[in-house]
This record gives sequence, C-alpha cells and structure tokens, in this order.
Amino acid sequence: MKLSRQFTVFGSAVFCVVIFSLYLMLDRGHFDHPKSPRREGTFPKGQLSILQEKIDHLERLLAENNEIISNIRDSVINLSESVKDGQKNPEAINFGQGSVSEVSPSASVLLSVDSEDCLFALKSGSHSSGVQMLDVYDILPFDNPDGGVWKQGFDITYNENEWDSEPLQVFVVPHSHNDPGWLKTFDDYFRDQTQHILNNMVIKLQEDNRRKFIWSEVSYFSKWWDGIDSQKKDAVKRLIKDGQFEIVTGGWVMPDEASSHYFALIDQLIEGHQWLEKNLGMYIILKFNYYNPWTENIKVIYFWQNERVYFKVLLYLIPDLGSSTDILCHMMPFYSYDVPHTCGPDPKICCQFDFKRLPGGRISCPWRVPPEAIHAGNVQHRAWIILDQYRKKSKLFRTKVLLAPLGDDFRYTDSSEWDQQYQNYQKLFDYMNSRPEWHVKAQFGTLSDYFEALLKESNLGEKSSNSFFPVLSGDFFTYADRDHHYWSGYFTSRPFYKRLDRVLESYIRAAEILYSLALVQSSKSEKISVFPSVDNYKLLTEARRNLGLFQHHDAITGTAKDWVVVDYGTRLFHSIMNLKKVIIDSAHILILKDKSAYNYDTATPLLNMDDVQASQDSLPHKTVIKLTLQPR
Repeated sequence: MKLSRQFTVFGSAVFCVVIFSLYLMLDRGHFDHPKSPRREGTFPKGQLSILQEKIDHLERLLAENNEIISNIRDSVINLSESVKDGQKNPEAINFGQGSVSEVSPSASVLLSVDSEDCLFALKSGSHSSGVQMLDVYDILPFDNPDGGVWKQGFDITYNENEWDSEPLQVFVVPHSHNDPGWLKTFDDYFRDQTQHILNNMVIKLQEDNRRKFIWSEVSYFSKWWDGIDSQKKDAVKRLIKDGQFEIVTGGWVMPDEASSHYFALIDQLIEGHQWLEKNLGMYIILKFNYYNPWTENIKVIYFWQNERVYFKVLLYLIPDLGSSTDILCHMMPFYSYDVPHTCGPDPKICCQFDFKRLPGGRISCPWRVPPEAIHAGNVQHRAWIILDQYRKKSKLFRTKVLLAPLGDDFRYTDSSEWDQQYQNYQKLFDYMNSRPEWHVKAQFGTLSDYFEALLKESNLGEKSSNSFFPVLSGDFFTYADRDHHYWSGYFTSRPFYKRLDRVLESYIRAAEILYSLALVQSSKSEKISVFPSVDNYKLLTEARRNLGLFQHHDAITGTAKDWVVVDYGTRLFHSIMNLKKVIIDSAHILILKDKSAYNYDTATPLLNMDDVQASQDSLPHKTVIKLTLQPR
C-alpha cells in the first residue's frame, strides 16, 4: 500500500513538472514574439529562429521525460524481481531522481512446475526440419504445366526386380467420408445416406472376415448407435474387436484446421472420445495409437490427410529430403482421396477399378473407359494393370508398404456397392497373392494395419526414425487445387456465424465452470436437491456437440449451402440460450449466503443475462435494467 502511494505521488509530480515546463515555454514564446501583424505572402523576420528554439527546447524536454520514464521502468523491473524472489532480503529501490524506499516482500506460497510438463515444448525445436514450407513457396515457380491436376503429371518408372528380396505390401482401405452437413443438413444426410452405410457395414463385414472398413465421424455414428438394437450393437463390438471395423481419430467431426479455435478443436475431440469410451469401451480408445502427440517417443501416429495441397508443392515434396520426425504422418500424393486418384499416378486407369462405376450404374468414369467386372478370363490382365499402379505409387514413398484408400464422399450407401467393390477386389487380391513371382501381398486393411506394417518394415520400433523419414515444418495455407483457385475465402466468409461460434465457446466455458462449482455446493446440502444438475448437464453436452458439429470443414468455413448454414446457426443459437439457463441456475446457488433458501423456478429466474438475442440471424442487444425504489 505504501509503495503504491509513492508511485502515485511520484508520477503526479513528474506529470506536473512536464506540463508546467511546456506552459512556461509557450508563454515565453508568446511574449517574445513580435506583435506586428503578418502580411499575406510574407514571413516575419526572426520567426524561423524563434520557432527553431521552441522545437529544440521541446526536444530537450521530451528527452528528459524519456529519461524519467526509463528510470521508472527500470525501477519497476527491479521491484518485480525483488518481489518474485521470496528468499532474498529486502532491497532498496531507487526511483531515478526520487527518494529511496525499502520494500519488504510479504509471505507467499511459491509454486513449482513439474519439469516433465514442459518436456514436449523444450524438445520440440531440437531437430532441424528438412522442408520448411515458407522456403518452399519462395522456391516454387507456381506454374501450371501441361498435364494439370487431372492428369497429375507424375512420370514414374521402376525396375520389376526391385521387389525380389522384399515383396510389396498393399493395404486397400475402404472408407466413406460423411460430411455432417454440406449440400444437405446433418439430419437429412443421416436419413438419406449415412444410416444406410452403417447398416450395410454390419451386414457385409460379417459375410467375410477378410473385409475391413474405417469410419471417422462420431457425430453420425452416435446418432446411428442410439437407434439400433442390442443385437446389432454386439455385432459392431465384435467387428471392432476382430479388427474389421475401426474408428479413426474419434473426433465428433473431421474439423477445419484454419478457422477453428484450438478450444473447439480439443473440445470436439474430447466429446467424441468420451462417447466412444462410454458406449464402446476403453479398448476402442487404445486403438488410437496414431493420435496422441504428447508422447516423447515415436509411438504415436497421425493420419494426416492433406488431400488438397497445392499441386506443385506435391511435386516438390516427392524427392528424398531425409530428416527426422517427431510425429509420423502419411500424406496422400495425388489430387484427391477418391478412387481415381488413390491407386496410382494415372487416374484414367485407377477409375477403371472403381467398381461402383460399372456400366449400367449411376456414375461413370470421365475418361470414358469403364471398369470391367473381374472374372477368370480377365483377372490376370486386370491384376497386372492395377499392380503396375501400386508399384508406381510406392516409388513415391520410402518403404514397401503401400496405403490405397478405396472410397469417397458418402460411398457404400447401397448394398450393391459393397458387393461390387469387395468381391471384385478380393478376386484381384487372390490372384496377385497366388503369383509369387509378382512379389506382392495385397489385402483389405485398416489404418492400424497399415501403420503397424509400416513400423515393422522400417524397424522404427528398434531404431530412431531421424534418418529414415523427412521432417516438415510449417503449414500448407493457402490451399489451391488448380491455377490460381486459392481457398482463401473461407477465412472471412459468413463472419456472423464465425463470431457466433466464438460466442458459444465462451458461454460453454463459463457454464462449465459455474455448473461445476454449483454442483459441489448442491452436493453439500440435502436441502438443495432441487438443483437441476442432470438436466443442465444434458444441456451442456448438447451445446458441446453443437459446437463440435460446427467445427466441420464445411460449417465454420462457410462453404455449405444457405439452408444448411441456417441449420448450423439455429443449433448454435439454441445452445447459447440453453447455456444462459445453466449459468443463471448455477449462479443462483453460488450467490446465496443461505444455500437452503435456494428455490428452483423456471418461470421466474432470479437473475437475467446482460444481452438478449431473438433469433439465430439477429444481433444481440444489451438488457436495460430499470432501477427503482422498490426492491427486486
């Protein structure tokens, strides 16, 4: 208190000295100045020198003030250091030209930080990166040579005897990317497509234990899970336990990583993992050995799907740029994640192995060469063609383990597609594996199957990966898929809903804190049993899930259709309204001196929030409180 008063007095004195000095300077200049009227177009003699003297004097005053301020700053720094050091004796603090005073640090509790807590941050910069994206953008010409993104332009060659000593392992991973809202709303997609995909998954995977399938969006999976019977739930658990069905990442959605705040990214991941733990058991979480970046050793793996990296960047990243890495990632080398761009460098050929495009179907190959159903008469020729693509693609990677995704947006909706894809590919696998001179082992797989084989083949479990894989730092923003089609609009598009996202985040955090404190208070007294803890927790959960849903890469980005955006906005708005109720109910308990006086009444809440918003597309306005003589 004494120190604060000295600071105030000293600062006031300095301020008065400066103001008084400026006043005397200006006043003196006023009387010294000739009073003769200034004639238009002329400049009085001697005025320039007087003006120069004023400027010089002002500069001297400013220099003195800067020196005084510097002394004050140094004194404050010294004072802060002495206060932080609770073990040192009181030190005299010299305030520049002022008096000397002693500060005695008060008794304080010193907090310690576990050295292991910051281990990741301390070691994160210990390795030099092989590829720095900021440098890459300066190097690349960013031209658009003949070939473009559809022809891809990869000229890949190989020798057929390269796999004589070690066969090529091919993991074809069936998947279906389900956007939780884009051209349709979340509920419409689920009704029309997603539920049928998951229903067929349970049936078709049980027909052959060699079949595999992966899924990502827990938001859809949880909605489907709530509507199926116990027999189907048991079947899903068996498929997961047997390794045929795998949930990857386990987030509520596959979020955007540019516009989303890290709070919401973590929150949607927690929400997905908690749902999986509660409904499928802890063992499903343990399969996420490729999504835990806080481990010191290379025992964790991200599946990093940068399917829309600028095309010239991909061409640059292909060469051997060896370095170390902390988190092992897989980056898809071609234009997209659909079937024509995942089996190899030639989309015209790969499209012929997308058996949903067989003649007579609803979609076909844009290169006008349709797929052929596999039978005994053509299996040798067709197997060799796709093996050639697998081999060429494998040349872009450092191991003889290859990942070939098999799917696209909302694939495997119809039962017929499951039969077309799985039956024809199984025939190809059986034939390739029966030819030992081809030196290939092909099968369906999950991401765990692929990464386990990758770790085994590269011996990463026994040695460091520092010299085996390249390390990349930086990011790939701004995305582009061709020419100058840069994906920069979603940083600023639909700013109203981007703001609403941040508002909901703040309400969630505030409601969680107040609810937790109120729950503790209500548990201490039997008289507060009326506190709606269960109902409010449901509202908190719903809000977290709606926030997580909006982190989807077609939601917060603003790339969805208008009616879908309205659906997102309505969910955010209702969540904010519900959280206000949670905040009011929780704060009611906390502000009461006599907790037993708590009375839960939804009709007449004790407190009001400071703003009111009428609808999802309206601006909030502040609540006006009318003060009267009558008590509230």
